[in-house]
Amino acid sequence: MSALPTVNLRLTALVALLLTSLGANAGDLLAQATDYMAVADAIDETTRAFHYDPAELETAQYQQVMATIRALAETVETDDAFVEGFREIWRDQGPFSHMSLSQARGTSEEQAAFFDTFRTGGGGAVLSWDGRVAILTVNTMMGLDTIEEIDTAYAVIAELGAEKLIIDLRENGGGAFAIRPLVGHLMNERYDAGAFVAQRWNAQHRGQAPTLQDIMTVAPWEGWSVGAFWDDVQREPFIRVSFSPIAPVFDGPVYVLTSKRTASASEIATEALQSSGRAVIIGERTAGEMLSQKVYDIPGGFHLFLPVADYFSVTGDRIEGFGIVPDIAVDAEDALNIALQQ
Repeated sequence: MSALPTVNLRLTALVALLLTSLGANAGDLLAQATDYMAVADAIDETTRAFHYDPAELETAQYQQVMATIRALAETVETDDAFVEGFREIWRDQGPFSHMSLSQARGTSEEQAAFFDTFRTGGGGAVLSWDGRVAILTVNTMMGLDTIEEIDTAYAVIAELGAEKLIIDLRENGGGAFAIRPLVGHLMNERYDAGAFVAQRWNAQHRGQAPTLQDIMTVAPWEGWSVGAFWDDVQREPFIRVSFSPIAPVFDGPVYVLTSKRTASASEIATEALQSSGRAVIIGERTAGEMLSQKVYDIPGGFHLFLPVADYFSVTGDRIEGFGIVPDIAVDAEDALNIALQQ
């Protein structure tokens, strides 16, 4: 009986040592518990289920990318490394844009609600002047405050009587609905710009743009909710994109500055102003990254952002992979000076 206290003391010391070790390495152990191969499989399955045109996933390029991601899953040890590796692989080898992975913070529904209420903190749209020329620099299409800044800028432009407007989108990587006031304040009448098409359309018309006659058969999409747009674009054959006039309307000359970083929603705005004849585009060909993405919950605590809709302009042109060719092609850094000289 006298040996029991000694044994208990030894067990206590062993347990304490084990707990100390676990505490020091808890993060590593939790990370190693993630089944990254299962995550890679879930990424592939989710993409095939919701991608705007699953036939594009049968290409050798997509299959090679997924093979590379699965190879990453076999060797990676932490969530951070898997996310960073995925992003790097897709950035260098991905066959289409708007595909990304992140560690989940909340659910996909909460993420959609966040996008609808997000504020950048200011500086999304900045108005400056060169004499009687207004220069509206729009750095993002995200944020309720960006929408407010654009509306305010047009009010000031009207009040001060600008003779010409330059819209600088050279650093604008896209976003959401700030394109509506940006374009709407320049239109004297409704302009049908194009359509988003998803699986339902591509099941019968793969690779074909809706004609103007097709587009006019449905009512323009008038919502402001990102979550509602995600739902509607997958339920309807396509979403008709129109811009309605918003007072005050500026009807003077407009020049839009672009670069190879001008992407996504800013490309919709650029194309609409160009095809309507409302603006002259100056700068570089845009990025050619124009798809609509939605976020999905992935097992393992990840969010997958994947493209659920392609975009075709009213002229039938596809922006993804092509970009928008400027009317006056110059280096992006020279675009402002060229616009001021017009």
